Amino acid sequence: MISVPVKDMSGAELGTYEFDPAELAPGINKQLLHDVVVMYEANRRVGTVRQKSRGEVIGSTKKLYRQKGTGRARMGNRRQPVRVGGGRAFPRRPKDWGYRLPRKAVRLATRMALLSKFQDGEAIVLDSLSVAEPKTKVVAGVLKAIGINGDSVLLAIPEHDATVWKSARNIEDLRVSVCTDLNAYDLLRQKRLVVTKDALDRLRGVAS
Repeated sequence: MISVPVKDMSGAELGTYEFDPAELAPGINKQLLHDVVVMYEANRRVGTVRQKSRGEVIGSTKKLYRQKGTGRARMGNRRQPVRVGGGRAFPRRPKDWGYRLPRKAVRLATRMALLSKFQDGEAIVLDSLSVAEPKTKVVAGVLKAIGINGDSVLLAIPEHDATVWKSARNIEDLRVSVCTDLNAYDLLRQKRLVVTKDALDRLRGVAS
């Protein structure tokens, strides 16, 4: 069993949250986590690079000088790749680097990444998170109260809350996500995980 202290917005402990790690994942497969992170990174690549070939650069297509009788090496037009300002012999073109792993593997990797946060002591469970009006000071105060200073944080909430999102968007290295939208890349990229009790209940329900 995994037991995690439950804290309120002021940082006070209200008890513990216990659950069976098998409800999230049967174990941690580092190779699967690596493969999924590489997939997300590849999908983030823009791939809009484009170079000009000798047929696309500006310049005359006329031969620079006659083939024989000059004493110099033979030479073509100004656009050829061997000349400064000429086109590339094998120009790079836009490319889509994205690919997808099997859906079941991606979902399993998300649950493994979530489990790793609890096993490594990098997860904090909040009893609840309520913000009356958009104020960065409120969310920043909560993070300070629960002992998070300087680390990147992923805040998982049970459902979309515009007020919480607006209050957190100006805090550096803080990302807010609905619990059902979590993925392995975000979980592993952020150092700490702060999840509300209701959100963790939903995650356990989804994972079971």
